Amino acid sequence: MKVCGQNIRKIRRSKDLTQEYMAFEMGISQKAYSDIENSKVKINLDILTKISGILDIKPSDICSISHQCGVNDYENKYSELISYMKQNNIPIPKEYL
Repeated sequence: MKVCGQNIRKIRRSKDLTQEYMAFEMGISQKAYSDIENSKVKINLDILTKISGILDIKPSDICSISHQCGVNDYENKYSELISYMKQNNIPIPKEYL
């Protein structure tokens, strides 16, 4: 979603970092990094982790699961997993119910 790319840009600018710096730290081109901020590529967990590490913030400060930021169908997969566990009598920890 665009929200995640916009959040990354906003946080990066607040820390006075350039796209070139971010790209260098991630080992990608500036154009590839720009595509992340412009939401031209899906942000996966690896990208989110790298960016949050460079910006010294939590991944959830950039993008929450509720925004479905590159974590498409997370809630459906979670529900499917819980259903599978119930059907197969696998104990489910209380904190996940």
